[in-house]
Amino acid sequence: MFADFLSRLIQPDPQRLPDTDARLALSALLVRIARSDGEYAHEEVDRIERILATRYGLDAPGARALRRQAEALEDEAPDTVRFTRAIKDAVPYEDREAVIEALWEVVLADGIRDEEEDSLLRLVANLLGVNDRDSALARHRAEAKRKG
Repeated sequence: MFADFLSRLIQPDPQRLPDTDARLALSALLVRIARSDGEYAHEEVDRIERILATRYGLDAPGARALRRQAEALEDEAPDTVRFTRAIKDAVPYEDREAVIEALWEVVLADGIRDEEEDSLLRLVANLLGVNDRDSALARHRAEAKRKG
């Protein structure tokens, strides 16, 4: 289903992604982080849909549809290293930084900071080219949202 999209994404010199493709790729990262601990909790699904609705101005059915597409893409996407490196080359830094914050929101959604999720998030931040300082600031913002 996503073969053409993935092949364009992982070419040696990917073009900047159109907004709809970037939206889908970044949404798939949210799904990947949520699934990384082997438990795709309903709190994580709900958080992903809220993030997508807020970030992209979607209503509930639109956010649910995008999440479902992202789940399908994540199922077919290559390993995290190739997938995130391709996104890094095709998506502007500020969008990647915002994605790290959203990923932290998903990690924190079920109230459990799982070691697998933490580890994958650190890897993804690095592969997306988001420095440690910006990733830590993103985590603090996500924690504040969870408490507030």
